[in-house]
Amino acid sequence: MIAIPAEAQQVSARQVGQLPPVTVTGPTAGPKRVARQKPLPNREMRNRSVARPTQELSIGESGGVMPASSSDGPNALRPTAASAIRFAGAEVNAVPFTRPGEALEIVPGLIVTQHSGEGKANQYFLRGFNLDHGTDLAITVDGMPVNMPTHGHGQGYADINFLIPELIQSVNVRKGPYFADVGDFGSAGAVGIDYVNKLPRNIAEVSLGSFGYRRAVTAGSATVGDGTLLSAIEGTKYNGPWDVPDDVRKINGLLRYSQGTVTDGFTLSGMAYANAWNSTDQVAQRAIDQGLINRWGTIDPTDGGVSSRFSLSANFAHSSAYGQTNVSAYAIRSDLQLYNNFTYFLDNPVNGDQFNQLDRRSVGGFDARHAFDWRFGSLETQTRVGVQTRYDDIQVGLFKTEQRNWLSTVREDRVQEGNVGIWTDSTTRWTDWLRTTVGIREDLFAGRVLSDTPENSGNAQASMVSPKAGIVLGPWFKTELYGNAGYGLHSNDIRGATITVDPNDKVTPLDRVPLLVRSRGAEVGVRTRPINGLTSSVALFVLDFDSELLFVGDAGTTEPSRPSRRVGVEWVNQYKPLPWLSVDLDLAYTRARFTNIDPVGDRIPGAPAWVGSAAITFGNETGWFGALKARYFGPRPLVEDDSVRSLSSLIFNARAGYRFDNGLRVQLDVLNLFNAHTNQIEYYYVSRLPGEPIEGVADRHVHPAEPLAVRLTVAARL
Repeated sequence: MIAIPAEAQQVSARQVGQLPPVTVTGPTAGPKRVARQKPLPNREMRNRSVARPTQELSIGESGGVMPASSSDGPNALRPTAASAIRFAGAEVNAVPFTRPGEALEIVPGLIVTQHSGEGKANQYFLRGFNLDHGTDLAITVDGMPVNMPTHGHGQGYADINFLIPELIQSVNVRKGPYFADVGDFGSAGAVGIDYVNKLPRNIAEVSLGSFGYRRAVTAGSATVGDGTLLSAIEGTKYNGPWDVPDDVRKINGLLRYSQGTVTDGFTLSGMAYANAWNSTDQVAQRAIDQGLINRWGTIDPTDGGVSSRFSLSANFAHSSAYGQTNVSAYAIRSDLQLYNNFTYFLDNPVNGDQFNQLDRRSVGGFDARHAFDWRFGSLETQTRVGVQTRYDDIQVGLFKTEQRNWLSTVREDRVQEGNVGIWTDSTTRWTDWLRTTVGIREDLFAGRVLSDTPENSGNAQASMVSPKAGIVLGPWFKTELYGNAGYGLHSNDIRGATITVDPNDKVTPLDRVPLLVRSRGAEVGVRTRPINGLTSSVALFVLDFDSELLFVGDAGTTEPSRPSRRVGVEWVNQYKPLPWLSVDLDLAYTRARFTNIDPVGDRIPGAPAWVGSAAITFGNETGWFGALKARYFGPRPLVEDDSVRSLSSLIFNARAGYRFDNGLRVQLDVLNLFNAHTNQIEYYYVSRLPGEPIEGVADRHVHPAEPLAVRLTVAARL
C-alpha cells in the first residue's frame, strides 16, 4: 500500500476509469463417510496497472465514495468482467457481522460461515462450491496470500481471523479463471483486501455483548519523517452460547510505515496475531433428538486449538517514461495446533476418535509486475508482464489423541514446496466501443516430501499453461457488455502426489494423484446504470473442473472425486437514491453437477443452489445511522443422490447508532435479529455414539447458528 494524497481519497467510485476492480489476490478434516456420502473437502497478487484515462460511461464498481488504493494509478485500467467489483472499507463496516470472516460477505454470492471454534478458518461457499476452508477462493491481505497449500487441515486453508475490519480500505473482487495475474486457488474467485496507510482520525473502540463478548481496538497514524506510521492493536474474548465456552483469547496487531505516492512510494508492514480457543464442532442430530445433549452441547469437550501468524511485507511502486513498476514481497510464519473429533467412537471405541493436526510453516514470496502503454498501429494498447513466486517450508502432522493427549502418530512430514507463475496480458482499444484483453500464464509447481513413512516420501512437479481472453462492448445507453473465457488450475496437497501406501496401516497401496488440476471457465454479462444512483449487473457463467481431488486431512490420504460443472447466474444491484441512503440486493443461482455417469448420483454434496443478500444502510457523518441486512443460504444436497438435504437459513442482522459532533459514536448491533432456529452448516456421514452399533450410524451432523445476540460499541475518533 502506498500513501494516498487526500484529494485522491474523495474520488467517487462511479467515475469510470478511476476506480477499477484492482485485485489483491495471490479438506476440511472431514469425517469417515458412508460410501460416497462424505461432504466434499475444502478447496492470489496485486493488479497494479496504469492505462490511458477514459471519459466514458459512468458505471462504477461500488455504490459509495471510496479511496484509491495503491493499485490505482491515476489512469488505472477499467473493469474487464461483469462480475468484477470493488468495495470501500466504509461499505464493509456499514453492516453488522458476527465474526471477522463475515466481513467478506460484502462479496456478492459469497457465504462465510463456521462449523467449529472462532479461531479456525471459516467455511466459504461461492458459485456453487463448498470451498471448505478456502480451496478455489484466493484471498490476500495487502498482497500477502492467506491460502495455504499442503496444509494440515485442508488444501488452501485460508484463516482470515487476523483481519481488523476497521483498517480495510478496499475489497477487490474478481471471479472466474479469466485473469492472467491470478494463479492457484483463484478459479472460483479472488478477493484482495487492502488496508489503509493513514487514518483521518485516531480511533479507540470498546464492544461488549452477549455470551461474554469483549473486544477493544485502538488505531492511529502519525507523521514520522517524510512518511506516515500507522499502528493498531485489537484484543477479543468470546465464549459463545455453547455449553463448553469457546473461551476465545485473541490478540492482533499491525505496524506500518508508508512514504510517497500511489505511483512512487513504498510501505513496510509488520503484523502479529495469536489466538487460543475451545470448539464445539458439528454434532450428530440424533444426539440432540435423543436428549443426550442440547442444541448448544458437545460430544467431545476437549476440541479446540491454538494458532498464530506473524508477517513482514513490503510494497514498492515506481513510475517513469517506461511505465509503472510495482513490487511486493512478504515473509510469513504461521502455526496451528487443531484438535477435532467428528466421529466420536467409530474408529476407536475405547479412547475415542479425536485427532490433532499440526501445521507449522515459513512462507516467503514476491510479486513483481510492470505495465506500459504503446500503440499497435493507431490503436492504444497496454501490456502488463509479471512474475510471482512463493516458497513454503512446512512441518505437517496428523496424530491420534484423547483429550488432547498424544496416543499415536498417523503421519508426520517435512515438506518443501514452491511455485513460480509468469504472466502477461494486453488490453487494446479497437474503437470507442470495443476493448479486448488477451493474456497467458504459466505456473510451475515443485517440491518434495520427507515422510515418517519412507514409502510416502518423494519429489513431485507439474506445470500448466493457461490462456485467458476478454472483450468489452459499449457503452451504449449507460450499458456495457462483457465476455470472458480462460483456463485456470488449483493445486492438490503435494503429499497426495507422492503417497504410495496408506499411512494408517503402512501397507495398503494407494494411487498418487496429479499435483495440478485443470479448470475451465467462461462468463458473459452486462453492467448498466438505468437510472441515477442505480448500478446493476448480471453475469452468466460456467466453470468446469477435471477433478476435485483433494487431500483428506483426518485420514492422511487422498480421496479422488469426479469431474464437475457449475452453471449459474449472478444479479447484483447497488442503489443510492439519496446521499445518506443505500440499498443493495444480490442474488445468485448455480446448478452444480458431477459430469460423469455414476449410479450413486450426480449432485455435489454441500453445493448451494441459491444464495442471496439484501441490505439497507442510512446515515451521515453525524447524527443517527443504521443498517438492516438479510442473508439467505439455500438448502444443499448432502449426498450425491439428493436424498438428504440441508436446511436453508435466512438470518437478519441490524444496527442502530448515533454519531456525535465531537467524534463519539455509540452503536447497538443485534445479530440474528429474529432468532432464526437454523444451522450454520450441515454434513451427512457415519459416526458412533457410546452404546451404538460398532459400524456406526449415518446421520446429519449440524453446527447451529448462534441465537439472538446484542453487542454495544462505544467508539471515539480522536
